[in-house]
Amino acid sequence: MKKILLSMIFLLLGVNALYAQTIEDWTKDFKVESHHFASTGTNTYFILEPNYYLILEHHDADEYERLVITVLDETKIIDGLETRIVEERESVNNELVEISRNYYAFDTNTSSIYYFGEEVDIYEDGEIVDHHGEWISGKDGATFGLMMPGITLIGSKYYQEIAPDVAMDRAEIISVSESLTTPFSTFEGCLRVKETTPLEPGIHDYKIYTPGIGLIRDGNLLLADWRYHDK
Repeated sequence: MKKILLSMIFLLLGVNALYAQTIEDWTKDFKVESHHFASTGTNTYFILEPNYYLILEHHDADEYERLVITVLDETKIIDGLETRIVEERESVNNELVEISRNYYAFDTNTSSIYYFGEEVDIYEDGEIVDHHGEWISGKDGATFGLMMPGITLIGSKYYQEIAPDVAMDRAEIISVSESLTTPFSTFEGCLRVKETTPLEPGIHDYKIYTPGIGLIRDGNLLLADWRYHDK
């Protein structure tokens, strides 16, 4: 009986160790000194420069979805650092459903883009009804995550958001040689990222980025236009 109990204990310890190892596979501790952060910057797949914007769209028989991502000429101090505000406006059938103000900073040492949180307004019939999913680094146990590494390695796994019980999105780099045709153009040599969250086990999504432009696919949404706003 003792041998059986010991075997069961060792089995449970092994399972726990495997679980811990799986958790640790996802990088969530980012060693970046504060003086290396800047509120503007660009790496291969992410442009954090004021007045830059992307438009992604999806059409089917019943629905027209549109996402406009704009790097604003505005900054905000988050967790003691100056971050750049990136606004996302989502609409369905020309009705506004969400506006989020996302806070990013650029690591001048590695060219990585870090994510410091977001403020979210959810709309129904033109009125704000919720702020679901918002979080800010430095508040309620939340800390910044990695949105886009300066060096992209296949198999890299990292947390983009670290806000316990609120937002824990994470990304895994699947490929750097994807091809994709969008309403705007056909692109080669693209980065493909798989996104998951431990808050919703079993659910995943994919994003595709292209060099020099950035995000060109987000789920069903595809790039329709990109450029700098006239100043």
